[in-house]
Amino acid sequence: MRLPSFLRSSSNERTRLTANTAADIALASNASGATPIGAPLRADGSSPIEWNDECDLLVVGFGAAGAAAAIEAAHAGASVIVADRFGGGGASAKSGGVVYAGGGTRFQKAAGYDDSPDAMLEYLTKEVGDAVDRATLRSFCDHSVEMIEWLDAQGIQFDSSVPPHKTSYPADGFYLYFSGNEAVKEYAGAHPPAPRGHRVKGAGLSGALLFHALKKSAQAAGARIMTQSAVRRLVIDQSGAVRGAELWQFEPNSREQRRHRQLSRWAERTFYAAPGLSDRLRRRALQVELTGARPRFIRARGGVVLSTGGFIFNREMVAEHAPQYLRNFRLGTSGCDGSGVRLGETVGAASSRLERISAWRFINPPLAWARGMIVDTTGRRFCNEEVYGARLGFEMCEHHGGRAWLIIDSTIRREALIEALFGGLWGFQSVPVLVLTFAGAKRAPSLERLADRIGAEPSVLSASLNNYNRASADGIDPLGKSRDLLVPLAGPPFYALDISVDKRVFPCPAITLGGLLVDEATGAVKKSDGSTIAGLYAAGRAAVGVASNHYVSGLALADCIFSGRRAGSAATANLRDRKATATA
Repeated sequence: MRLPSFLRSSSNERTRLTANTAADIALASNASGATPIGAPLRADGSSPIEWNDECDLLVVGFGAAGAAAAIEAAHAGASVIVADRFGGGGASAKSGGVVYAGGGTRFQKAAGYDDSPDAMLEYLTKEVGDAVDRATLRSFCDHSVEMIEWLDAQGIQFDSSVPPHKTSYPADGFYLYFSGNEAVKEYAGAHPPAPRGHRVKGAGLSGALLFHALKKSAQAAGARIMTQSAVRRLVIDQSGAVRGAELWQFEPNSREQRRHRQLSRWAERTFYAAPGLSDRLRRRALQVELTGARPRFIRARGGVVLSTGGFIFNREMVAEHAPQYLRNFRLGTSGCDGSGVRLGETVGAASSRLERISAWRFINPPLAWARGMIVDTTGRRFCNEEVYGARLGFEMCEHHGGRAWLIIDSTIRREALIEALFGGLWGFQSVPVLVLTFAGAKRAPSLERLADRIGAEPSVLSASLNNYNRASADGIDPLGKSRDLLVPLAGPPFYALDISVDKRVFPCPAITLGGLLVDEATGAVKKSDGSTIAGLYAAGRAAVGVASNHYVSGLALADCIFSGRRAGSAATANLRDRKATATA
């Protein structure tokens, strides 16, 4: 494939770039194309800073969390600058636009579901674990209805239409669904399950709609947005408090700025089809940054909010903290490079749960696949097939080396193909079904032959199938599968579909969940001794939050809104208190 001219370097440009020794060294040590982060700059009497700009609050990273922080601070009267290394949006804009909310939203009520904060808390306690304090999770649930109304005030629409059956992502026309394990038996509690996945109303994947509305609201509130502006180090005072940041920008409308924008866009557009090419384009974009951008110093009177997303695109960080996920498809954007975590750590911040990564292996839709049997490489069944895809992905990656097979018979195969062809599925749902069925399935007339074809132990696979069929006949599954999905695998022939994490035709996406430790009342970044760093806040996937244990669709976006608003409010309130003290 021949790239457009703007992606090809001239010999003069290559010579000029190569001559820039500092940039070459930084690039050579950064195979992921991540933002280079330097030690903080100390601004004291002996080293004064010539500030190029100033504000009350500097927000670093412009996704859902950054936008929420900016809106909340601006509405409270603060002057806000938002800086983003690329064009804004981040992983939020590329997401499905699902916000996990409950407690009795008006959309739940319109759909006929009687939810409550207590019911929401009961379920989320099982998913969130000890990622946050119970008081924080209680607050998240208690304010969930208010959060949906806040989003509505920003121009974001939701709806009460519920799809007819469980799905990984509802088709257009359906905007409220069971987005987690609420209906799975082992998660049952005293309260009846309720759908809490609130998908933003609109055609296509809804993340772009959500971010567009948040961006528009932030601008209307008075926030200044600086795109293609990478923060490379923080500025601290003599006490260690964060007072601003060093931000690298291009000259407006310069050749370097245009080239960086084009390279970055192509890196995003080519990633799914050609990840190797995309990585090369990402490194080229960094090369342009290192040689064409210039530093500017932004003073932030009320502090800095780090909302730069996770680090799934920083291969070095993934290799260090969770190497078993290196084969997974990276879900996010180039901005998910861990810059927020790395910036925080330069000023003594503590991080946690960096080993927590969520991998998504959805086998429903098609619904027929959920009636099959999932086994590991030995042929042993290890997971309830109806669980939410992040739960299945976790079991595969953490306990089975990322390898698994879905065993089905001819009846399930036929039903799945009908649903893939005529069931109105999204392309990312139907295409893998067709490819795996026709090009990747292992077929055999007997279970013993099938075991031989997939390298499993015949006795183990046979025992798994016998136990599964016996459970189907009794209607009671030891792994907790619902009765209506327990169908005997009668066959023959039998089929084995490889659903391992490294299948290019059936990606198993992954996102990072850990980040900087924060004070859960304010979002202020903490040190390892529990004290907070004055003037530094974190939100979204750059921080440990509600979504930092197990993932449920919409929980990360909801946490972005929750933690972003918290940080924006706390930073503004702290600035007001400081001003009042100074005046007194």
